[in-house]
Amino acid sequence: MTKPIYVLNGPNLNRLGTREPEIYGSTTLAEVEAICREAAGDTPLVFRQSNSESELVDWIHEATDEGAGVIINPAALTFYSMAIMDALKMFPGPIIEYHISNIHKREPMYHHSLVSGVATAVMAGLGSKGYAVAVAEVKRLATTN
Repeated sequence: MTKPIYVLNGPNLNRLGTREPEIYGSTTLAEVEAICREAAGDTPLVFRQSNSESELVDWIHEATDEGAGVIINPAALTFYSMAIMDALKMFPGPIIEYHISNIHKREPMYHHSLVSGVATAVMAGLGSKGYAVAVAEVKRLATTN
């Protein structure tokens, strides 16, 4: 696979490791990136995080033009960003919506994702190490479609 996999992370994920470790664990975002790069192997990988909705939309547009697959943890934007949902609708390849915690075991406000309706698959509750599973699945899906 010559096109990269895009791993996009939303608001507050830059605080992983210190932010609510009882929910998100103690793994930092830099460690998540290392997990993703190891899982990707020789497959190119673009790993980014932003607290800005517009920047995430721009990166989804970039992935639409240049990427083989997208793994997105939209964080809080999962539940209200029609802009991210609409941008993902344009992506022609596999999309995995990823959440470190099991959003369905949390408060009701976390139960309805706008992104799930446009994602190929949804993964939640596997912790930071689950990103490796998401990378492996995007690689598989991108090569079988």
